[in-house]
Amino acid sequence: MKNNKQNCSWPKGDPLLIKYHDTEWGVPLHNDKKLFEFLILEGFQAGLSWLTILRKRENFRKAFDKFDFNKVAKYDQQKINSLLQDSGIIRNKLKIESAVTNAKTFIEVRKEFGTFNKYIWKFTGNKPVHNGFESLKEIPARTELSDLISKDLKKRGFKFVGSTIVYAHMQATGMVNDHIKSCFRYKEIIEKYG
Repeated sequence: MKNNKQNCSWPKGDPLLIKYHDTEWGVPLHNDKKLFEFLILEGFQAGLSWLTILRKRENFRKAFDKFDFNKVAKYDQQKINSLLQDSGIIRNKLKIESAVTNAKTFIEVRKEFGTFNKYIWKFTGNKPVHNGFESLKEIPARTELSDLISKDLKKRGFKFVGSTIVYAHMQATGMVNDHIKSCFRYKEIIEKYG
């Protein structure tokens, strides 16, 4: 937490969560590799805490070739089996297999739109939505927009992209700015990214 600056309360004093909140969460991302990373990590987070994922993030990067979607799309059963033995990541067969499926589908979306960035950001008119919530209680788990994106992703063949996961992805990648209004990051993000 920055000294004498108000922060969202969800990092709860954990240094890893505070760093993530203060430097990444809500910052608009337009890099396909990073968008893919968050798509995969959010899928792995389903049913777990984000802190669990953050603690294993470097292991995930190592295990999944730094989230190079071209490499992940080529993973075969042997590679999937080796990932299932990797104690540094979440060893869930369905989630690991979905990462491979999602990499292949991610590439298809890039073929259609040029970049995944162009595809995903079109849903917000290519600019972040600044919600301006007063408290954490107001922040939804999903919205009509995340429902719409989730439906479109599923139609294209993506897995582990339910509306709640999609909304978390939108928050993480800055498609929505869900820092509460009193948090110093809320205004910083508006000033820097519009």
